[in-house]
This record gives sequence, C-alpha cells and structure tokens, in this order.
Amino acid sequence: MSKNVAIVGATGAVGTEMLRCLETRNFPVGKLHALASSASAGKMVQFKDREITLEALEGFDFAGIDVALLAVDTDIAMDCAARATKAGATVIDNSSAFRMKANVPLVVPEVNGALLEERPRLIANPNCVAAIMVMALAPLQNLARISRVHAASYQAASGAGLPAMRELEDSTRAYLAGQKFEPKVLPHPYAFNFFSHNTPIDPETGYNGEETKVMRETRKILDLPDLRISITCIRVPVLRAHGIAMSVEFDRAVTPETARGALAQAPGVRVVDDPAANRFPMPVEASGIEEVLVGRIRRDVSDASGKTLSLFVCGDQLLKGAALNAVQIAERLA
Repeated sequence: MSKNVAIVGATGAVGTEMLRCLETRNFPVGKLHALASSASAGKMVQFKDREITLEALEGFDFAGIDVALLAVDTDIAMDCAARATKAGATVIDNSSAFRMKANVPLVVPEVNGALLEERPRLIANPNCVAAIMVMALAPLQNLARISRVHAASYQAASGAGLPAMRELEDSTRAYLAGQKFEPKVLPHPYAFNFFSHNTPIDPETGYNGEETKVMRETRKILDLPDLRISITCIRVPVLRAHGIAMSVEFDRAVTPETARGALAQAPGVRVVDDPAANRFPMPVEASGIEEVLVGRIRRDVSDASGKTLSLFVCGDQLLKGAALNAVQIAERLA
C-alpha cells in the first residue's frame, strides 16, 4: 500500500539522501511532500522521473501524511514531531531531540527492529557514529556479552552538513593555491587538518557532546545500560563516511575467526579484512554504499586474557548513519 510521505529538511545533506533512498529502494510513495525553509519554497527537487516543488515547512498541514521523515535541527524537530503526530503521521526523527526519552524507541532495524512491532508513532534515528558502531557490535554481542568498548571515531565533513562539506572543498582549493582561508562553518582550518569534534565539552566529565551522545545511544540501542564505553570523536578532512577504531572486551574469549564469521553473516555488514593485500575498510570505499564495512579484526594484545578484539569500521554517515536508516525504519512500518 502506498504511503504519503513528507521529508522535512529536503534540501539539506540528509534530506537529499532521504529522497534518493526512497527512490533507489522503491519505497511505496503515494504523494511526496518535500519541505524546506520559506526561502527555498518554490524551488524544484528531483524525485524519480519528475520534479517536485519545495513547500514551506512553516504552516504546512500534516493531515493526510502517513510518514514524516525529519532531517532538521532539534528545535524544529520537536515542533514538527508534535504537529505531525497530532495529525496522524508516523514520525522518524533524525535529530537528537527524542533519542534518550524512555518512551521513544531508538532504532537500527538490523539490531533492534523488533521494537517497531509495537507500531510506535515516533521513532528516533540514532547519532551517525552510534548507528555505524552498533552494526558491528550487535553481531559480536550475539557471540558473547560485551562488557567494555573503547573507541575513536574519525568523522567526515558530512556530519556537519552541506556547508561543512563545501567548506572542506573550498579550504582545500585555497590551501593548494597558497591562499588564505578563514573557516566560517567549523572552528578550525579543515584542509589537511583534523581536530576534536566541535561540540561543547562537559567540564565535569571531559567528554564533548558528540562523545556523550554516542556512549548513551550505544547503550540504549544494544540494551546494555551498564556497558562500559569510552570514545574520542575527531573531525577529519574526509567528505563523507566515518571511520571508527574499536577495542571490544567480552565476558569470555572470542577468536578473530569466530568474530569474522559472525560479521560476514550479519545483514548490512561487509567484511573487508585482507591482511595479505593490506586491504581494510576505507571511507572512500564506504562512501555511497549501504553496507557498513568491518575489518582489521584481531586480538587486542594488551589483554592477555584473550577477551578483547580490536577492529576498524567504516560507514557512510549520510546513509546508514542517517537517511538510509530512517528509510529502513519506514520500510519496516509500511
């Protein structure tokens, strides 16, 4: 049965990918509304073989909408979610507004999609790093209970939206031309540089906002409230696709071979682990594809017990980290 769909924030990096995912995955779209700011209203976006006129979000009536995909910031998402659910729509929100609310499921369909069987009217899409991480962690959790995760993320410009992607391109051109470039979107020079994720740091914990989100959301998605987890989030000069290095400790020994086999069977995961050819996950190969790439699977030699494995993961932040995951949720509810 076809569904009337509204994409809120259709001109942004995530909203654009939502449109593309609906098309490439043949989601049963009835009528499609592409919503944006009043400044963009009246412009056109492409969907399949036709052009769709952008509509202003302000004052939009969600009556008759079956699914609303939100790709906007927290304040706008909270307002839209209230309006859309009141009008009868199912809302899938990509912001952080509802992720940690006890009555709102935080869903990665391959991991905890069973939560959708209750037909919730409001579903939260996870932080992009958390979504990519749990795609690798969940199959391992099925082998032995995970007791600790220590990670570092290498996050692409796409996580900060189209303006950050453009700033990376512009600053790179300026750098190569020997020209001075003043960053406007990000707080530091981006070309040929990397820096701590640009979210405020909690003076009590020392962790920034991104790191705190990833840790909390990973626990919630995996249903491991007591999981010991630590992460350092770094912004790197890559256009799209995040990389994450992880050491994962279990309650008993798990061999790299066993882990590799479990990951190879996991939906949405592709094992790229060829030491002889020195071929492992890379953002350039993860960009634009739906699968999360996992490799560098090995024993952590700092743990003599054999209970810890190290691995490296890459996933497209705009796809599995955002738009694709939202559309997959909509598919499960269709």
